[in-house]
Amino acid sequence: MIAQTIQLALAPVFVLVAIGNIMNILTTRLGRIVDRSRVLQKLHAETNGAAHDAVVVEMRYVDRRIQLIGHALFILVCSGLLVGVTVGGLFLGEMVGRELRIATEVSFFLAIALLMLALVYLLLETRIVAKTLRLPKELLELERRDI
Repeated sequence: MIAQTIQLALAPVFVLVAIGNIMNILTTRLGRIVDRSRVLQKLHAETNGAAHDAVVVEMRYVDRRIQLIGHALFILVCSGLLVGVTVGGLFLGEMVGRELRIATEVSFFLAIALLMLALVYLLLETRIVAKTLRLPKELLELERRDI
């Protein structure tokens, strides 16, 4: 019976690995954003006029990105904890000789739902990046046909 429980626990463990990989991606992105925010804070004090306004606008985008990634990381941690509850429920049920089916189903469902919500936050953050990194049309030299 324990071998069957271990087999059942493999799927949630793979989800836990995926959550860890996504958290690694998010923390790397967060590190880069924090570095950029430090540069912008220096520029904030050194600029004025239109250049200063551009720095403030970018700082607002950076602040929003930090919030989104922070929320995504928190949600992923909660999802990971629920995966742990799922695996624990499987083994606890085996140890006490009772199926904790509803508890494990609910915890796994919530873990996947939170994982999906965290991915939505990641999507929103990447949309902000795409919006702010648009290159001006004049730099693209679209009228040139020779290249």
